[in-house]
Amino acid sequence: MSKVISRDGTPLAYERTGEGAPLILVGGAFSTGTAEGPLAGLLAEHFSVVTYDRRGRGDSGDTAPYAVAREVEDLAALVEEVGGGAGLYGMSSGGALVLRAASAGLRVPRLAVYEPPFTVLEETRAEKAAYTRRLNALLDAGERGAAVELFLSVVGMPKEFVAQMKQAPVWRSFESLAPTLAYDDAVMGDGTVPVDRLAALTQPVLVVSGDASPGVMRDAARRTADAVPDGRHVSLPQQTHDVDPRKLAPVLVEFFATT
Repeated sequence: MSKVISRDGTPLAYERTGEGAPLILVGGAFSTGTAEGPLAGLLAEHFSVVTYDRRGRGDSGDTAPYAVAREVEDLAALVEEVGGGAGLYGMSSGGALVLRAASAGLRVPRLAVYEPPFTVLEETRAEKAAYTRRLNALLDAGERGAAVELFLSVVGMPKEFVAQMKQAPVWRSFESLAPTLAYDDAVMGDGTVPVDRLAALTQPVLVVSGDASPGVMRDAARRTADAVPDGRHVSLPQQTHDVDPRKLAPVLVEFFATT
C-alpha cells in the first residue's frame, strides 16, 4: 500500500491497480479502501483505479480538528499523485464528498455517484440537526457503540439486526470507525440536495440509484442529477443501496470511457 501526504500533513493510504486513465473510488460510512475492492477489480480492466482509506480510517492518519475542506484537500492530493485528470466515483456519503470537492473547485473531468444519501424532504432538516447534536455528544463522551447504534437506527436498521451485529466480529470494526460518522455527517450538510452548489458544476455528472431502493433515495438521486447542468440519472434494475458491483461496473465504464 502506498501513501501520499495531504496538505495538512495527514498521510493517506491508497492502492492503485490496472492501467489507463486514473479513476479514484471514494467509499461511504464505515468503509475503508478495501470496501471498494470488488468494484475496483472490475474497473481495473479499463482504468488505473485508485482506492484509498479516507482520513481516520484504515491505514490513513487523522489530523484534528476535522473539516470537510480537509477531505477535499485529501482528494486533491490523490488527484495530483496519480498525475491529474482523474475521474471520481463516490459511494453513498462518499458521493456527497465527491460532489463537494467538485463544487469547491477540484479540477476533474467527470464524476459519478451512487445514491448520495440526501433527502428531498425539507421538513427533515430539524431531524438531521438533532441527529448531528446527538451523534457528536455521544462521540465526545467516548460512547462509540452508542454512536454506531444511533447511525444504524437512522438508516433504518431494525433493532433485532443491530442486536445480532453487536455479537459479531464486525461490531468492533464499526466502533473503531465510529468517529468518522461525524465526518460523513458533516459532508452531508443539512441533508437536503445541495441544489445551488450542484448548479455550479461544469463537469458531466452521473447519478446512479437502484430501483429497489427506498423511494426517498431514488427521488434524491433524480433531483441531484436534475440540479447539475450536465447531469444524468441511471436506475439499475433490482438493485438497492447495497449495489452489486457487477451491475454497477458496466455503467461506470461506459460513462468514464466517454471523452
